[in-house]
Amino acid sequence: MTAVLDPTCARTRVAGGDLQVPLVQGGTRAYADFDYAASAPALGEVADRVAELLPYYASVHRGAGYASRISTRCYETARETVRDFLHCAADQEVVFTRNTTDALNLLAGCVPGDTVVLDIEHHANFLPWGRRGRRVVSAADTLTATIGRIDAELGARPAALLAVTGASNVTGDLLPLAELTALAHHHGARIVVDAAQLAPHRRIDLCATGIDYLALSGHKLYAPFGAGILAGRRDWLDAAPPYLAGGGAVTEVTTDSATWALAPHRHEGGSPNVLGAAALAAACDALTGLADSAAEHECALTHRLRSGLAGIDGVRCLRIWADSPDCVGIVAFTVDGFEPGRVAAYLSAEHAIGVRDGRFCAHPLLARFGIDAALRASIGLGTTAADIDRLLDAVRSLVVCGPRWEYARTEGRWDPVPETRPGLTADAALGAAPCTI
Repeated sequence: MTAVLDPTCARTRVAGGDLQVPLVQGGTRAYADFDYAASAPALGEVADRVAELLPYYASVHRGAGYASRISTRCYETARETVRDFLHCAADQEVVFTRNTTDALNLLAGCVPGDTVVLDIEHHANFLPWGRRGRRVVSAADTLTATIGRIDAELGARPAALLAVTGASNVTGDLLPLAELTALAHHHGARIVVDAAQLAPHRRIDLCATGIDYLALSGHKLYAPFGAGILAGRRDWLDAAPPYLAGGGAVTEVTTDSATWALAPHRHEGGSPNVLGAAALAAACDALTGLADSAAEHECALTHRLRSGLAGIDGVRCLRIWADSPDCVGIVAFTVDGFEPGRVAAYLSAEHAIGVRDGRFCAHPLLARFGIDAALRASIGLGTTAADIDRLLDAVRSLVVCGPRWEYARTEGRWDPVPETRPGLTADAALGAAPCTI
């Protein structure tokens, strides 16, 4: 059997892996983070790279000083590292952005026609296309039928782009990207993949799959320093107006005209996020060496979580497609008789477990499930089997015994009453750090 990622080693690789947090009933406990899908902690390699670069942080591209030259080299080397990580084709550029949402909005300004999109998408891959011709396909109950609907829509009338998620941010369901790419190209369209949830969990090869464009966020890829990327074919990027007009995006300016640079610099106006780019590159380097063992580690934990939740009375796990062959480590579920926000507050306050609750910026998908909100537990490099068992035990205890503390909804969110944890009490100063830090 292939060896899986050493969970002890993995725990120490992420910042905060040894974090102790206060419990509402008193005392502290090691924090079990199940919110990787929202924002992943920094890898140790990422934090080290940023710390190494900080003394040399300076202006990029136009400075003659030594520190400026070092920063420029780091920034452009980071671009090449991301290209290698994604196995970009020769005609594909990497544009640094703030996050996936920023990247997809950038691309939306470049698309010369309609975009076809599924109704299961995160808002980041749904809302930007509404500025032009957005055509929405309703997902079917099976993945096979859903692909058939996409095929029919693309064949009904021309579209410039098919926009799909690589992995659902709600259920973790994966789409067959090579198949969808071939389908889009057959109909004369291009494809963009929202890889915010896919990239932290699976290897991506743009050259092998033929994917035209891909967007991802550093803060979901263990590099929470404010950088993301849009990778893709440069012809649309070169032809489109600059995403952010300003210094760095031009080669010549007069009082009545401007000559814009080509991509990627055309869409990177202003001072770039050098530290964010370096952090993202460091994450790509680290994950390249971890990809295979981490995927097997995650699959085992995901199965343990799904099967465990399925064995608890009143717990419903959500999946989009009955025939979906694979998923990443994201599990959405509900608990009969308990509002998701209350369950999330209980898990945090009494068990030091962090999950996400709500609609996950995927309102149409939650509406398809016929629910207003759900809980989401997402797995990452620092997750261990013991964490999974803690979560299952806590949910089981809730169903059997109920919470030990009182909870009330205040201004749209659930909180323990009274709140006793340092930094969160009613008299705590706004933004105050817990006294345990």
